[in-house]
Amino acid sequence: MGEEGEAPFVAEVAAPDVRRMLEGGDVEGAATLIVKTYGKEVFGFLRGALGNDHDADEVFAQTCECIWRGLPGFRWQCSLRTWIYVVARNESSRHARGARRHLNRRANTSRLQDAIALVRTETRSELRSSKLDKFRALRAELSVEDRTLLIMRVDRDLAWEDIARALLSTAPDAEPINDESLRRESARLRKRFQLIRQRLAKRALAEGLLPGQS
Repeated sequence: MGEEGEAPFVAEVAAPDVRRMLEGGDVEGAATLIVKTYGKEVFGFLRGALGNDHDADEVFAQTCECIWRGLPGFRWQCSLRTWIYVVARNESSRHARGARRHLNRRANTSRLQDAIALVRTETRSELRSSKLDKFRALRAELSVEDRTLLIMRVDRDLAWEDIARALLSTAPDAEPINDESLRRESARLRKRFQLIRQRLAKRALAEGLLPGQS
């Protein structure tokens, strides 16, 4: 059950250019391209998971900082899009725990900061609609974990193993992520997802957001 007005997810359209920029040493350019290409998608994800613009603004900025700092060490062992969600999920979890990071460097480059500001403004505008607000109110009744799972699968169409990788990467006591761990977590998430959908569909029907059965 997706949300009307959500910015559609994008595929790995920027990955080849990002890789080429990194190989040429242009980390700022690569980070800026990521923000311009995937920023609306990621901001929408954070807005849905965190439930308000203020927290989404803060965590989005932190996510962009971490992408910029982490790009030189990205080894392409998963897709670029999956890695971006791992970073966003990590920063969202830190924010929820009240953790604060003390960054040694700041992404004060004008290109990157301009891209971050533009994404925030445009995405907040695109996400506004009355019916969307009603669906958000229903989602707000879910736990942060359930909202995150719903957005990743329905709104962002991430593969189950990519979702499992993003969620396992943020668990403090998680076991090493291997193929068996991903399969086991994927199966657990699929079952949880079905329960969430059933619960939301029942509430949406009661609120008149879905057509009733004749």
